[in-house]
Amino acid sequence: MLQQILQDMYIDPELLAELSDVQKHILFYKMREEQLRRWREREAWDALAQAEGLRPAKVKRASNKHIQWLLGADGEVWVWVMGEGPGDKPYEEISEELIAERARLQAQKEAEELWRQKEAEITKKFRDALANEKARILAEKWKVEMEDRKAAKVLEERIHEEFKRKEEEERRRGEEQIRLQEEQRAKELYWTLKQAQLHCQDSENEEREWEEQLRRSKAADEERSRRAQRARDEYRRHSLRAIQKGTVAGLSTMFQELGQNHEQEARLYHQLPGTRPPSPLTGPDRTWERPLRPLSREVIVRWFKEEQLPRRAGFERNTKSIAPWFHGIISRENAEDLLENMTEGAFLVRVSEKIWGYTLSYRLQRGFKHFLVDASGDFYSFLGVDPNRHATLTDLIDFHKCFPGSIP
Repeated sequence: MLQQILQDMYIDPELLAELSDVQKHILFYKMREEQLRRWREREAWDALAQAEGLRPAKVKRASNKHIQWLLGADGEVWVWVMGEGPGDKPYEEISEELIAERARLQAQKEAEELWRQKEAEITKKFRDALANEKARILAEKWKVEMEDRKAAKVLEERIHEEFKRKEEEERRRGEEQIRLQEEQRAKELYWTLKQAQLHCQDSENEEREWEEQLRRSKAADEERSRRAQRARDEYRRHSLRAIQKGTVAGLSTMFQELGQNHEQEARLYHQLPGTRPPSPLTGPDRTWERPLRPLSREVIVRWFKEEQLPRRAGFERNTKSIAPWFHGIISRENAEDLLENMTEGAFLVRVSEKIWGYTLSYRLQRGFKHFLVDASGDFYSFLGVDPNRHATLTDLIDFHKCFPGSIP
């Protein structure tokens, strides 16, 4: 299955959803390696073709663009570090000045905008008041006698001067108010920029702490991997010792007994929907060509019947009973429903509908995990990341029961 994915450089989204995060990272890493291998192969072929004259060599276009570095008196590239040159201010002082200047300019810009609005309001206010007063005076002026018109003119001028004086006083008060607002706004912007700088420094410290924590986590992961490898080596030694004591003979006897009794097979196929009891396990009536991946549920049932039942997949070791953790062909949702009320560490195995193999569904403290088990060959292992290969599905389950830390 992995070779087919690397050949097509494509993976079915439904199959990708079945993989764990570690399996996805390893799969993407393998696909990237395959891309680099193909690129190097193509580059080598192009170089060989150019050397033999089959293809003209690539000619780079000349460009007038170039970079020229400023050199110092010693002939080396001239470099200036702010705050470290002769006569430079300290970096902290330069930073404080830049922040204060930015705050002052921003406050000045906002103050100018406020003053334009304030000035327009004052001008409109006194222009309207003067126009109203003129209208009132003109209305009264026509009511008086001709000799009173001069007195009315004097009164109009006096009123005009009074309004002009009040307008000037209003302008001065407005300017003072805008100036005070500008100073207050400059202080606020200064502290805002200062807090942003301090927050940036805190973020850099947190990033360094996170990198240190990540380094420690990677070291702990490597230590767990080494412990799991030692556990697998110990298990191999125990397995070889058991084989030497006659385990192979016991398994042969067990398979012979399996061929004579079909009661447990009928129970198993009773759990698989849409199937009939299998024929005797002495072998299928005729061979069949297995497709690259499951195409339908009927094909999966036939594969399980003709290839997996003779290998006692789903049976308990040294018995004729179906293992309690084996549930046949059920969906991911049904598996999670069965594990919902169980404690952390509970698991079940179901027949996969995506690959030739199984899916191990595992109960976590919060949520679930699903691991694909490859059974397309003559062994059982977790898809893509498990270096251990087991002769039977029961061997794989028992091994990871003893060494849970080795589950990918």
